[in-house]
Amino acid sequence: MQPLSDSSNPLITAFPAELASDAEAVLAVMPASRLQPHASFSVAVEGQQVLIPGRLYNDEPPTDAVASLSSRQRQLLHCLYSRHCDGVVRQRHLEKVVGSTDSWVVPFVVQLVGEYVLEILVVICDELRDLATPGTCGHLAYGQFIVDNPAFFARTQRRVVSYWSCCYRGTYASFRGYPGCTLLDLLRSAASDRAGHPWPNLAPAGARADGYC
Repeated sequence: MQPLSDSSNPLITAFPAELASDAEAVLAVMPASRLQPHASFSVAVEGQQVLIPGRLYNDEPPTDAVASLSSRQRQLLHCLYSRHCDGVVRQRHLEKVVGSTDSWVVPFVVQLVGEYVLEILVVICDELRDLATPGTCGHLAYGQFIVDNPAFFARTQRRVVSYWSCCYRGTYASFRGYPGCTLLDLLRSAASDRAGHPWPNLAPAGARADGYC
């Protein structure tokens, strides 16, 4: 298992400081990995900078170890394993937290919007439909996160278009039909309401209507 560590541990710093003790409990049940977390990215969560791993290589902990954690600690564990190097593992753990509107869960979900696994995009799209409804908890939480992290969301928008163009144009000739496009529309809607002005749409002009020509 992972040794308990201080707040500089790359898995503990993936969450706001007030969750450090919960993150340490999670770390204690995670099998050790020969590889360190890779390509971490920084975002703001409730005014704090957190550093989330781009990829995690630890095996999943045993079921009884997960059961020993509190509800919040299991939530943190699922967030971390949504960064796993295996897409099937990412999806399995995402499904446990994607319905949450806790501020520390939101960046893990948005990061997956900008990745390439279609099945994960469909899971997120199905769960985040209420982002289109102003005043819902999800609309407020995701809108605030994007307003606080405009550069991160700009990169996410570009990545969604790039993965569609490189991987899915054969399946979705129009970008408008791609689940990633639906998610960007929902996220921009939430950000626009939170910011009080239309949020920039960074999809290429052709992709907004009919895909690339």
